[in-house]
Amino acid sequence: MELRQLLYFVTVVEEAGFTRAAERLHLAQPGLSSQIQRLERELGQSLLDRSGRSVTPTEVGRALLPHARAALAAAEGVRQVADEFGGLLRGRITVGVLSGVAAHEFDLAAVLAAFHEEHPRIEVALTEGSSDRMLAALQEGALDIALVGPAQEDPVPGVSFQVLVDEPLVAAVAPDHPLAGGTEAGRTEAGAAGAGTGTGAGTGAAAGAGGLPLEALRGLPVISLPRGTGTRGVLERACARAGFRPRVVFEAADPRFLAQLAGRGLGVAVVPRPAESVTAGSGLLLLPFAAPVPRARIVLAWRTAGPTGPAAAALLARLRTGLATGPA
Repeated sequence: MELRQLLYFVTVVEEAGFTRAAERLHLAQPGLSSQIQRLERELGQSLLDRSGRSVTPTEVGRALLPHARAALAAAEGVRQVADEFGGLLRGRITVGVLSGVAAHEFDLAAVLAAFHEEHPRIEVALTEGSSDRMLAALQEGALDIALVGPAQEDPVPGVSFQVLVDEPLVAAVAPDHPLAGGTEAGRTEAGAAGAGTGTGAGTGAAAGAGGLPLEALRGLPVISLPRGTGTRGVLERACARAGFRPRVVFEAADPRFLAQLAGRGLGVAVVPRPAESVTAGSGLLLLPFAAPVPRARIVLAWRTAGPTGPAAAALLARLRTGLATGPA
């Protein structure tokens, strides 16, 4: 058994096919297939199911996958430690990024650019995905670091969090929506002066002085981020505690599109308190929820045991400092 065969196996699983895996590895597909078959013959087990449109690991393959990744990480760690003593730092780091995370106040691109300038030999591979999937990938070792929006307050087993963004959820509605109420008093149009003061939301008559009761969403068409996102999970858990399930009629990954749908009167968009640039000029009313206010977070996440090599450790340290909005 050779390390390169384990690398080929892991890559085929990650790419769900031989063609994309061969392109990523810069190999000819027949040669890649031949090496995988040699590995399967040596182990006496079929590792990949080739019968469907995409290639998936067999039961044996799934059991082997974490061990293959651990072996590759150990070999990379040996090389990186040797490089450290030689004054070099190189390697490949996989980072998961929540879709739309660049819209927040921290500048991920700037942090990565500065890191690349300091460590040009390190390759950083970025991938987008849902929070649920990226947290699972962290636990499995498929990702080194991730920016996710968790549905739960406490970290999942084996994963540590650093909170970067913590925002209340608000209900965004068109001015003529029943939740907006019949009076103009206390109501603030999104993107107007109130949004720039840090409050970011106005209150319609239906919301009352204490905010909009979550129960007010019962039976109403709701517009939300997709399942698997932290914000959707927070909404569903809050509604479950209130004794109902939200009737989600539209979902999309981009909060700006959710705001556009709400502006057309298609439902109540439940989103993190939007930045002024997202809702400016939309005419939407932002209604804060009554206590306990559901909150959406973006966190920097990594395996509690620590990164598998010095390259990932160096990037994690840079991200914890460069993305922090408060004390680390």
